[in-house]
Amino acid sequence: MRIRQLVIAAKERNQLASQICEVFDLEIAFYDPGITHFGLENVLIPVGNTFIEIVSPIEENTTAERFLNKRSGDGGYMVIIEVDDFVKEKNRILGNNIKIVWEADRNENGVHAQAIHLHPKQVGGAILSLDQMKPKSAWLWAGHEWESHINNTSSNCLVGVHIQSSLPKALMSRWEEALGKKGDPEGLKISLDESYIKFTEELDDRGEGINAFKISVKNKQTILEKAKSLNLLEDGNIFIGGVNFLLE
Repeated sequence: MRIRQLVIAAKERNQLASQICEVFDLEIAFYDPGITHFGLENVLIPVGNTFIEIVSPIEENTTAERFLNKRSGDGGYMVIIEVDDFVKEKNRILGNNIKIVWEADRNENGVHAQAIHLHPKQVGGAILSLDQMKPKSAWLWAGHEWESHINNTSSNCLVGVHIQSSLPKALMSRWEEALGKKGDPEGLKISLDESYIKFTEELDDRGEGINAFKISVKNKQTILEKAKSLNLLEDGNIFIGGVNFLLE
């Protein structure tokens, strides 16, 4: 079980994608036409074999639009966790009486993709999705050619997400139940394979939600200097799309 994709909801997709790609030397891999079903447009950007997705509303009264209004602008929206046994995890979720608000079961070009989105009010902090691909090397949400768009010049992969709350211990407890994983009660951190989810006190005035993504990079100073030249530093951190990008 690991973080495979982190999602930002934004009013304007293209400018944000351009900024992320420029700072971290990344490439756009895919625009998913199927997401228009939700009144959204998106873009997928590989970071190694993990992904940043940006979604933007193109219709009124979408969940993403309500999120943007609630959090007063762009921000971290969803955490997508890749699981090893989808059926087992789904049965565990149902056994814990956690509501599933959306489910995907797609077969396309030899890839079987399954996913469930858990009720955000029950889990809290962000929309949590549990996903599995067969074969494991695939990631259908980014299309079939995403590997040809990986650029490892500066960035390796996403390794963490930080979620703030006025009650971080209580929030971690709900995520522990949703993930079937026990966290560190002192560090308020749930460790996953090659990644983690950390819960913090509220660090700004935007309320409960994602505060930061953690990304493994090759040269922190070079990336920070590039972000500074683009006016994308705030309080010493790279700040893009309402999210702090912390470097490892």
